[in-house]
Amino acid sequence: MMKDRKIFAALATLAIASSAVLNGCGSRVANTNANANQPAIVDVTTTPAVVKPIPTYFEATGNLASDESTDVAPAVAGKIAEVNFDIGSFVTKGSVLVRLDPRDPQIRLEQAKDQVVQQQKAYEQAVAQVRQAQARLDVKDGERFNIETFSQVKSTKANLELAEKELARAERLFATGDVSKSTVDQRRSTRDALLGTLDEARSTAAVAVKSIETAQAQASAAKVAIATAQTQVASAQKALNDTTILSPISGYVSERVADPGEYISPSAPNTKIATIVRTSPLRLKIDVPEQSIGKVGTGQGISLQVTAYPDRNFAGTVVRMSPGLNTAARTLTVEAEVPNSDGMLKPGQFATVRITQSKPENAVMVPASAIKAEGDINRLYIIKDGVAHEQIVQVGLLEDNMIQVKNGVAEGDVVAISGVDKLTDGLMVRQMN
Repeated sequence: MMKDRKIFAALATLAIASSAVLNGCGSRVANTNANANQPAIVDVTTTPAVVKPIPTYFEATGNLASDESTDVAPAVAGKIAEVNFDIGSFVTKGSVLVRLDPRDPQIRLEQAKDQVVQQQKAYEQAVAQVRQAQARLDVKDGERFNIETFSQVKSTKANLELAEKELARAERLFATGDVSKSTVDQRRSTRDALLGTLDEARSTAAVAVKSIETAQAQASAAKVAIATAQTQVASAQKALNDTTILSPISGYVSERVADPGEYISPSAPNTKIATIVRTSPLRLKIDVPEQSIGKVGTGQGISLQVTAYPDRNFAGTVVRMSPGLNTAARTLTVEAEVPNSDGMLKPGQFATVRITQSKPENAVMVPASAIKAEGDINRLYIIKDGVAHEQIVQVGLLEDNMIQVKNGVAEGDVVAISGVDKLTDGLMVRQMN
């Protein structure tokens, strides 16, 4: 009997212990389920949406191009002795790109200079002959010489006049028998001799005049030869100078076609040694749709984005407009200048362009951090009564870290700007600000 009571007591104790264990487990399970059903709370920072005037714009597309591009070609033929650039090099206007072997042009220059010296000597000799002949005839520059005033001619003519008178007197005296015939013949002989002397004096004067004319012609020819030789010197000097090929503009080298030892000639087809492009400012060629051409004019500001820098806007100004439309695409080509001093933009890049209008419009703006972007879908969360309400929105202009929201948000709506990635529609939040 005692034995049965002990067995019963042990069984009772075991039952009580098992019940306690089971009750404990059930309590923990219940607590866990209670915690699982309790809603999560996310801490967020918020700010109200505001209305601000923003510039209005319309969008177009365009392509960036260099402001100036030039192919550098040689002006003279020669062998390349030195190359001072490479692809990607920045060169300044007037800097030396290539030097050609200067020996041949240098020889031609020295020959041309020698020719100038020779022609100057010939000119000086001709001028000296002119002066000598002028002194002989007592003629000054610009004076016209009269042979009859030549001294020998004048003296001979005076003697001839006297001889004519003597002959006439002798002939009268011979007629009266006062002189002999031999006296008349002598006077006639003297007269005839003076006639010959006069002809010789005139011939001598004519020769002197001719020598002046010849010397003057020689001087003129030498002067022309000097000018020709000086032209040859200038040409040879230019050829020598052209062996040093300079950069015509400041810019970056986009192509190099020159190597030391290579022979180049301007007469060869498509001869060039480099292509240089100026990349600041850049030209942006914009295709404006026909329906928007009335919204654009020179002087308007633009902003543009390129895929290489999706988070950055670049500014520019419309400076040129085509006079007519592209009849195939029905677009107007407009050119804008875009500063590019940092060199981030490159010629050839495609750009999305916003052309700013003169009249601003009011827009609902929120901090850019409020937007949760997933592909092409943009979401934000309006916080009301401690609950996050999801809104799918369209966004517009980004300005100073504020972004335009085109729908779903009104002025004063409180939006989450931190913890956005943790939020879902209907989630409870705790505002930290």
